[in-house]
Amino acid sequence: MELIFVSLASLLAGFVDAIVGGGGLILVPALFAAFPTAHPATLFGVNKGASIWGTGFATWQYSRRVQLRWQSLLPAAVAGFAGAFAGAWLVTVVPSDFLRKLLPLILLAVLVYTLAKKELGRVHAPRFTGLQEALIASGIGLTIGFYDGFFGPGTGSFFVFLMVRWLGYDFLHASASAKLLNTATNLAALILFVSTGHIWWHFVLPMAIANVLGSVLGSRMALKHGTGFVRVVFIVVVSALILKTGYAAFLAP
Repeated sequence: MELIFVSLASLLAGFVDAIVGGGGLILVPALFAAFPTAHPATLFGVNKGASIWGTGFATWQYSRRVQLRWQSLLPAAVAGFAGAFAGAWLVTVVPSDFLRKLLPLILLAVLVYTLAKKELGRVHAPRFTGLQEALIASGIGLTIGFYDGFFGPGTGSFFVFLMVRWLGYDFLHASASAKLLNTATNLAALILFVSTGHIWWHFVLPMAIANVLGSVLGSRMALKHGTGFVRVVFIVVVSALILKTGYAAFLAP
């Protein structure tokens, strides 16, 4: 029963994650509910082991229909990998509890800004080219990658927002680009978890298949309905993240 439950959660997480990020909002709580006595690192390892396949397939799906700016995104993905690995290492020596209270406030600011700027992310008009775009994208990859390794919730949504706000992408191109960077950060964290033995392969394999199926459905829906649809899902996911992280930070016993 646990395998069926977490596989269905992985399917839904892959679907949401492919559109705008935030799959961990679904899958991580499901894993903790199904295995309350398991070591948290093992459950995070299972989450990364399943979700990396979904983000990888979503990247491939988007790349066939959306023109990705590879010359900027590939170095950004490398920076994201390095940042995530450094963050994952740091969390083993420094507690990340202070971020619990700060995160919902940051997400609230992102939501308010997105709602106030009604035209934000509706038109794809990249602001930079060449080396300048690569450096800014790499800065985003390094910073959010570090955050993903150190803490994690909302990583995909932060990638999308910063690409829309700073790089001038529309929500569809930003979501497609974020998948590549998120795959890199997931890989860094997964390598760390595997190297320390914190993974259950017998759960990862069926969950990965479910995550890929959800990812294919989500990316197809995003491509079919376009930027406006992705923007709405972004607002919904960020709102849910605010509620979840706010409860965990200020109300949970």
